[in-house]
Amino acid sequence: MIKVGDSLPAATLMEYSEVEGNGCSIGPNPVDVAKAAAGKTIALFALPGAFTPTCSAKHVPGYVEKFNELKGAGVDEIWCVSVNDAFVMGAWARDQKTAGKVRMLGDGSAEFSKAVGLTLDLTARGMGVRSNRYSMLIKDGKVAALNVEGPGKFEVSDAGTMLAQAKG
Repeated sequence: MIKVGDSLPAATLMEYSEVEGNGCSIGPNPVDVAKAAAGKTIALFALPGAFTPTCSAKHVPGYVEKFNELKGAGVDEIWCVSVNDAFVMGAWARDQKTAGKVRMLGDGSAEFSKAVGLTLDLTARGMGVRSNRYSMLIKDGKVAALNVEGPGKFEVSDAGTMLAQAKG
């Protein structure tokens, strides 16, 4: 599992973007994790799946609500990563009203989740291999803080914890 001080793995996430007004997509576009994180402070949070209860009711809304505070604490970008395709992440972004606040990044084949060692096997529940629920503060491509949730928990990967660490 990735740990504080480690560099992010070489990986590509996918991002769905829309053309304002007509709903036609631009993309999905590849996001080279190392290049996108270089020289920036990123608040990354990952979760098991788009449109799932805790993720939709608490996790994403918390980061949307704390956007201005996180920016004020020096965070350049907020990334939400989930093992879903970019089209699902785009639809979830519209539903959660994340535009301009949280980048919704799809890890469709769980390659990033596997590379950081934070997968969650939900095969028995019909969901396959997913991402564990966690957050990490990234500074210039290196992990500055890592908060991994226990099974079924939502206690340490929330926006409030991330804000305290960013102010840190």
